[in-house]
Amino acid sequence: MTPGGAGVAQRHPDPADVLARHLRARATEFLRALRLNRGAATPEDSAEAARALRRAARRISAGLYTFQPALDPAWSQRLGPELAWVSGTLSQEDACTTRLTRLQDALHHLSGPAAPTPPSARRSTPSTSGVPLPADATPPEASRPATSVSGTPAPARATGALPAAPRRAPTATATVPAPDGRRAVAPRPEGGSGAAPGRVPLAVGAAKAAALLERQLTLARTRAHSAALQALGSARFHAVADQVAVLASEVPLAGRAANLELWPLAEAARERLVDAVAALPLVTAGSPYNAEALVHGLSPDPAPHPQDAPWHQVRLLLRLHRYAQEVLDPAAGGDPRLRAAGEALDRHRDAAEAAAAAAQAARTPRIAPATAYALGVLHAGQRHEVEAARYAFQRAWQQPHAGTT
Repeated sequence: MTPGGAGVAQRHPDPADVLARHLRARATEFLRALRLNRGAATPEDSAEAARALRRAARRISAGLYTFQPALDPAWSQRLGPELAWVSGTLSQEDACTTRLTRLQDALHHLSGPAAPTPPSARRSTPSTSGVPLPADATPPEASRPATSVSGTPAPARATGALPAAPRRAPTATATVPAPDGRRAVAPRPEGGSGAAPGRVPLAVGAAKAAALLERQLTLARTRAHSAALQALGSARFHAVADQVAVLASEVPLAGRAANLELWPLAEAARERLVDAVAALPLVTAGSPYNAEALVHGLSPDPAPHPQDAPWHQVRLLLRLHRYAQEVLDPAAGGDPRLRAAGEALDRHRDAAEAAAAAAQAARTPRIAPATAYALGVLHAGQRHEVEAARYAFQRAWQQPHAGTT
């Protein structure tokens, strides 16, 4: 039989070699992201490198957990938790940024639709239409400071809604970059010029709620950033990086890995996911506006909602299932059903954490009733988002598997 002829038997890849190639590739991605993080010239580059580190660490840790029988047990049990620590530590800063942006957008959404910008407001200040402007170059639509009898400008009197805080000299406003590149700026009180284009100015209570959330979440983000920097410079992280560097060249396999199939281990990960989904109240989640996510909304317990924990667990098991499928078939990660279900659970996690942040802010002592009311409405809105995410997951999970009719 000639080489390459029809009679040549097709050789299947060795399962141990498939797993080793996958882990080496992820380890190489981890080391590449680490080099990018150390050589980052801008905060944006550093944040992107940190996200790449997290992605690689999650996939390595998932591979060590799912395919542990094929790996050296002592080595995998030691490295897996350390990689989970790296991923969790580096994720906190992004989580605070996303949470703040989400809550600020929700406050503007709950304040009502943005009023259309009048044509006069879209014109530039200098007169280009031949209409003379006053001596102070203030357009007729804008209010001008009152003038005293002596000709000196008199102090401006506040009109309209009361400001959220006493007027001060202009200061730099703390901003937090959102993951999608937008700048999340704390809203200013109603009557000021702080409303972003296309957004309705916030009422007093909502503006104070936005300022309180920005202070708390910016402080949390700063602490998370410091913790991430400290972790990346610690001896513990250097030990993890050394082990990953070894993994990039040699994967410590178990003695029986050559005779071990990978698909039963991946199937076990799928079965754990199916069992966890079966324990969810999908019948209730499949009914729109069931208000189940609002139960215990007025509980004084600051702990997270206990009903959220099973959904968070399903999210982790779904990620393990997806990563296990990527080992067997790199193209399996593009399953639209799993992708839609994962996105719904990500929204569920984000909304639940945002609701918890609003509830925590509402527990701040001595806040104004209007601020507490705005935070309560914000908390209820995020719990409704939790309910909507559960409904979306239920719809996505009921879809047929890829490749079936």
